[in-house]
Amino acid sequence: MAEDAKWYVIHTYSGYENAVAAAIMKAAENRNMTDLIHEVNIPMETVTEFTDAGEKTVERKVFPGYVLCKMVLTDESWHLIHNVRGATGFVGSGGKAVPLTEQEIYDLGVERHEIVTGYGVGDNVKVIDGPLAGFNGVVEELEPEKDRVRVVVSMFGRETPVDLNLDQVEEIND
Repeated sequence: MAEDAKWYVIHTYSGYENAVAAAIMKAAENRNMTDLIHEVNIPMETVTEFTDAGEKTVERKVFPGYVLCKMVLTDESWHLIHNVRGATGFVGSGGKAVPLTEQEIYDLGVERHEIVTGYGVGDNVKVIDGPLAGFNGVVEELEPEKDRVRVVVSMFGRETPVDLNLDQVEEIND
């Protein structure tokens, strides 16, 4: 059933996000519905605020009044969410809950899929995808959290740095 689990957005009363998230997980445990309700997430961001007292770093909600829930949507799980105090319902159209797309989930940073590369800075790599496919180069910079790699490629006798996705290059094994 885990394949059917999708991320849904639940609208809450403002300020009740943490209480709603805790209540959803508690209700799922109490009703033996942990196979339907997998995870609850409140997207947070770290912000530095400058005040008269100086600078301070605080965590704040990215979407106040909303909670994200990874779940299998059935009649039972729908009723569980609607019966939680502070939750007003799902975000969607026409009264139907609409799941988030894979791209939206990735953009929100809710789920991170770790990409393991077989190469590092200074390694020789070959570009295997995109307009520079077939070119060889040297890894200059590696940013796995941004899914980026900077490769210095020799084009027309000049060294040119190129930013690529991690899956667009592969290590050259000599």
